[in-house]
Amino acid sequence: MFKKFVLGALVGASAIALSSFAAGPALAKMELKFGHVGAPGSLFEDSVNHFAECANGRLGDAAEVQTFGSSQLGKDRELLQKLKLGQIHFSLPSSVMSSITEEFGIFEMPYIIQDRPHMERVRDAILDDVLQPAVKAKGYRILGVWENGFRHITNNVRPINQPNDLEGVKLRTPKGAWRVKMFQGYGANPTPMAFSEVFTALQTGVIDGQENPYAQIASAKFQEVQKYLSVTGHVYTPAYVLVSDSHFAKLPTDVQATLEDCAVETQDFVYQRAAELEIELLQVIKDAGVEVNEADKPAFIEASKAVYDAFAEEVEGGAELIDTVQGLANAS
Repeated sequence: MFKKFVLGALVGASAIALSSFAAGPALAKMELKFGHVGAPGSLFEDSVNHFAECANGRLGDAAEVQTFGSSQLGKDRELLQKLKLGQIHFSLPSSVMSSITEEFGIFEMPYIIQDRPHMERVRDAILDDVLQPAVKAKGYRILGVWENGFRHITNNVRPINQPNDLEGVKLRTPKGAWRVKMFQGYGANPTPMAFSEVFTALQTGVIDGQENPYAQIASAKFQEVQKYLSVTGHVYTPAYVLVSDSHFAKLPTDVQATLEDCAVETQDFVYQRAAELEIELLQVIKDAGVEVNEADKPAFIEASKAVYDAFAEEVEGGAELIDTVQGLANAS
């Protein structure tokens, strides 16, 4: 009888211990890391923080989105690799996507996106049929399409009014082939470089200039080491809330749904905030003493024909994609 009592007690205790062990991880709040390259005050930071606030307000004790900006968790390419390894859960790539899969090169075509309403129509038209299949083939998934913005040129050599003013200017570009081809066509000396390295390269004269939206220029304080800002608006770059397709699929379905909803809902905030920052941050750049000029956009558009021809010829379906995007420019 005594042996049966002891044996029963031991079995019961073991069952309690096992159930406690099993329950432990289930009760722990999942930590979901969002890494990006945006500095404090950037559109990227505002966008990611808005998404995190939305998600954390709905996830409760199930999970928590934690944000890491300023390339704390790596540069764009490193973040993409960490997504696949499951070391982070979200990243916010922009121009780099054109070097991951060729379809994203459509957003490298100069002046192809006219304004944000145009971009919204393009997003709705090609996200599910073109962009999503392209990234899923590489192991990723897009939860939302946000913004990096309309890009402009800063440099320390001269104001850029027409493409030939870029002759010989050492200009930092993102690491994407189409941006390099575009600026080579304009006569510049494009130098691909990670965003986190740009300030020091400008400060030390390794490069003469760079091109970015106002939100990236001002938040990275490029106005402190640049003399001229030329308002070219040569490229509009979306930003993509990217996850690993396989790792994301392992999250509880209710968590997935919340994250997807918040990524899409944040899109409206991003466009509104981006428009506000274009006004606010242009003034910040001017107040820093940077000389600002409006570039001759028709001259840049004329000089951009070659890169369109190359995209149409080299990318499968490229000509049709150009037609689709341009056809949505004036749609109601």
